[in-house]
Amino acid sequence: QVQLVESGGGLVQAGGSLRLSCAASGSIFSINAMGWYRQAPGKQRELVAAITSGGSTNYADSVKGRFTISRDNAKNTVYLQMNSLKPEDTAVYYCNADRLKTTMYAYARDYWGKGTLVTVSS
Repeated sequence: QVQLVESGGGLVQAGGSLRLSCAASGSIFSINAMGWYRQAPGKQRELVAAITSGGSTNYADSVKGRFTISRDNAKNTVYLQMNSLKPEDTAVYYCNADRLKTTMYAYARDYWGKGTLVTVSS
């Protein structure tokens, strides 16, 4: 059984930094991409950043230049370094594993973590 476990959330003042981590565990053969999404109260979940197994990255315009996503393929772990945090970054941050396969012949599906809360105070 595959699990994604996030860590690193918390309370920080505006302008500060946090580093989120997400480790995927269980029977994993391959993962196409890993990413971070966030959902603020009353808003839809949105993509923050994603990274493929080859290292290609994609960022939301609102975080470009402030957030950096990285990945350790050997550890099935993805990180999100968040700098210059703003109050509008406050949200629950969810880790996503895109098209994860548990074996070579298994059907690929997405997995989600339970989320970690990031609160940025002004």
